[in-house]
Amino acid sequence: MTDETADDALTTIRNIGPALAEALTLAGIENAPALRRLGAHEAYRRMLQTGTRAHFITYYVLEMSLQGRPWNDCKGAEKDALRAKFDALKAEEAAAGNDPELEQFLNRIGTGMKR
Repeated sequence: MTDETADDALTTIRNIGPALAEALTLAGIENAPALRRLGAHEAYRRMLQTGTRAHFITYYVLEMSLQGRPWNDCKGAEKDALRAKFDALKAEEAAAGNDPELEQFLNRIGTGMKR
């Protein structure tokens, strides 16, 4: 980490617990200011690229977190719009060859793509 303090820990952001903080850190996002600068969408892209399994709830938890809202506050048309962005992001990453589920399967059988 740089000269940022413990007050800048990812877990200081509402809804971000140890597991999500660990996934963000693995994606190269080490503190709250870095996450805020990057934004939820790009942070989630990096998480996908580093092997996080795509899950819509995690995607919208990040969105709600950066807005300072409860994780389950996303409803109706707002949730539908976020779902469309999430689906588009998954499609972009799959088209770019960044499919963590496929990679995990291939690694289990010993023929992973990223060698």
